Amino acid sequence: MAIPAATLAANRTGAASRTSQPGHRPTGRRRVDLTYYVFLVPSLVLFTLAITVPAVMGVIYSFTDSIGFGDTRFIGLTNYIALFSDPAIFDAYLFTIGFALVTVLVVNVIAFLFAIGLTSMIRAKVALRTVFVLPMVVSGIIIAYVFNYLFSNSLPQFASAVGLGPLEESILANPDLAWTAIVVVTAWQAIPSTMLIYIAGIVSIPGEVYEAASLDGASAWRRLRAVTLPLLYGYVLINIVIGFKNFLNAYDIIVGLTDGGPGTATRSVAMTIFSGFTGGDYAYQMANATVFFLIALALALVQLRLTRGKVAVR
Repeated sequence: MAIPAATLAANRTGAASRTSQPGHRPTGRRRVDLTYYVFLVPSLVLFTLAITVPAVMGVIYSFTDSIGFGDTRFIGLTNYIALFSDPAIFDAYLFTIGFALVTVLVVNVIAFLFAIGLTSMIRAKVALRTVFVLPMVVSGIIIAYVFNYLFSNSLPQFASAVGLGPLEESILANPDLAWTAIVVVTAWQAIPSTMLIYIAGIVSIPGEVYEAASLDGASAWRRLRAVTLPLLYGYVLINIVIGFKNFLNAYDIIVGLTDGGPGTATRSVAMTIFSGFTGGDYAYQMANATVFFLIALALALVQLRLTRGKVAVR
């Protein structure tokens, strides 16, 4: 049935009058509460002054011959050209990326196994969870110094007592084995936080899913492979992305264990960049930091592309 034109005109007039009434606000616009700005502006200013401005200045200095102070002059892409032909820089990137890949694998496998064990029907699992998360609250440099003593003194003495020849000398002094000590110590500190994320994922899985799988005759291994792992896919991706990003920035544990040695066998990119502050290569290492940032950004974009629409934390 057609609506009379007079009725439509009356409706329009009524709507216009309501809109013009005092105190009436259009539904399409919302006023932002002042409280949001009170919290946003100080944080934005601090972030800009502490992160954005130094980063921009670092990029600018990478095109100069600055040593960190004094006069500087613009030299264009000279630092970047030298960077790509520097074997020490290549070795640092090779070690850092290889270390990050190995540590991500070790941390996630062990953390997942611990999470499965600490969510099963065992006694005192809450107390055990507390014990297992202790490493994550200890400073990395303190952990490194403690393990340095263990690898340099306790382990060689134990190896000598039981006749383990390869371990009678400190592995921190072995260019071929020092990286394994760094992986062990880094994993020891990183496993608890990764484990907590897996525990959160496991306890969020409805029990009815496991009951249905059991009624279908699925064994424990089958339930783990066909139920738990697929439902934890989002958590696995989160741990991999966060872990790889953190391990690329490895610094304090390496300093406390090997200080980049023996020689430069375990020198990470972060250590190499930091050396520019005291070694007179400020602008050169700023170019290195810029390249490192671009690589990290590219990896983040690739990971975001691969995980888009697939990370579903339940």
